[in-house]
Formats: sequence, structure tokens, C-alpha cells
Amino acid sequence: MSSTDLNSSTEPLRAEAQPVGLFETPIAYGRLKEAETLMADLEQTIRTRMAKDEGLSRSNIGAWHSDTDMLDWGGEAAQRLAQAAVNIAKRMSHFKESSVEDRDWLVRMWANVTPEGGLNHLHSHPGNLWAAVLYIDMGNEPGESEQEVGGHLYLEDPRFPMAAMRDTSFRMMGVNGQPQQYQSEIQLQRGNLIVFPAWLRHGVRPFKGKRERISIAMNIDARLKV
Repeated sequence: MSSTDLNSSTEPLRAEAQPVGLFETPIAYGRLKEAETLMADLEQTIRTRMAKDEGLSRSNIGAWHSDTDMLDWGGEAAQRLAQAAVNIAKRMSHFKESSVEDRDWLVRMWANVTPEGGLNHLHSHPGNLWAAVLYIDMGNEPGESEQEVGGHLYLEDPRFPMAAMRDTSFRMMGVNGQPQQYQSEIQLQRGNLIVFPAWLRHGVRPFKGKRERISIAMNIDARLKV
């Protein structure tokens, strides 16, 4: 099969074309309201647990990852956080021939404590509907911005366009007229809760702060009530 160079001087054929966005990936994030006491309780509980538990090895590199049973040992604050995340997930969910209230919503929760140099490799959370993360401490010093210490959450385009492209400089233009990137960083702050599809691959850039960054992650699923 041969290809033809279309750089010619022939009169171009005109066409009307309207870009349309398909296969939207819903992501919600925002700041918890009046949650300073709750986050302080969560931080104290996490540090107490970390002092007596060596943690797990998952996508985390150089960081502490608790077991996934934080709802059992995280107290009322963990329960309230889980409910807040589920409420957001419900608003972004739809089930054919039933409602979100026809299901039992299940949450697995764990804590992450990341020192300087820590990161999380690209990964997803298969077998769940949604994933969520709350940021309790960004690890930046007073006067130091979250941007300076790095450790940003990034999300990968689930269509994996770069893996199939001969020219890795290629980008598709979005309906907003801007080139679409194959990875997007989310600039989050203390108290931010983000919820996104569990199948969406994500990771955390290397953290450069001198203090520790603390976050809580969740897997959210829903099962039809019997």
C-alpha cells in the first residue's frame, strides 16, 4: 500500500464540520467544608497507626501505605469522609432500570504518608466503580506553594492515544479548540476531595517537600440490594 503526499496546489474541497466531544470521563473535586477538626482527627489516627504498622507495598514508592481497612480503625471521621465521597459518586452514577439508592455502597479506605522523594506509579483500581482521594496535608512549608513541592496527582487519557501513534508529538484538538494532552495534572490543595472512575489510570509525581504529605484514598463500589 502506498501513500500520497497531499501537499498540492489543487483547489481544496470545502466541508462543514463541527467537532463533537464523545465518551466523557466525569471527575469531581472540591474542598470539604468546615472540616478542619475532622482532618486533624484523621491525621492523628493515621500517625498512630503508622507508628505500629509497617504498611503495604502497592503503587507507592518510598511512601507508607496503610492496610485498606481504615473504616475499621479510622473512627467516626473516616466514616464521615467515606459518606461524603459516596454522596459525590452517587451524583455521577446511573444504573439502568434501578436507582443509586437500590444499591449498597461499599468503601475500602487507606492512608498514604509520603516523604521527600516518594511517588506512586501509574495504576488503576479494577473491580470498583469509583476511586477517591482526600488531601489532609500537602507537605509544604509556610510560604511554600503546593506547586513548589510537587507530588501532583496526574490522570492518563484512557484511550491510550500515544501508544498507537507513530509521531509522539501528535495531539488531538479538543472541542474547546485546545490540544488534548495524554496526561493531565490536577492541582489540589489541603482539604480537597477528588472522585474519578476507578478504571482511570493515575499516579503521583515525585514529592519534593521536606515535610510529609498525607492523603487518604478510597475504592467505591455498589452492589444491588437483595
